[in-house]
Amino acid sequence: MLEGKVILITGAGGGIGRALALGAARAGAKVVVNDIGATLQGERSDLAAAQRVVEEILALGGEAVASTGSVSDPDDAGAAVQTAVDHFGRLDGLVNNAGILRDAFFHKMTLADFDAVMKVSLYGAFNMSRA
Repeated sequence: MLEGKVILITGAGGGIGRALALGAARAGAKVVVNDIGATLQGERSDLAAAQRVVEEILALGGEAVASTGSVSDPDDAGAAVQTAVDHFGRLDGLVNNAGILRDAFFHKMTLADFDAVMKVSLYGAFNMSRA
């Protein structure tokens, strides 16, 4: 089903997103691996996370390219889509997987923490889907 398709997967530098990217590549998709290299808490910690997954896909004989912009930024979302078009000529599918969390009860969460979660989890899906 994915053979020859171009799929952009957000939050694909590790965890579930990485597994999705590798699975899509094994199924024959060309993959745009999007990840800013952040922890689940949202702190940037590993700027090479997306590129490492790209290298794994290439080692499997697949095709992939890294995108390191933030889904919370509309311009970065547009750039991620443009990466797919520039490298593979089109974009056939999007997996909105990126997300961060703030491990706090809702009533104890700060406004800044809530805002950060919403920017990635909600606005990120909006920005990427709109782009």
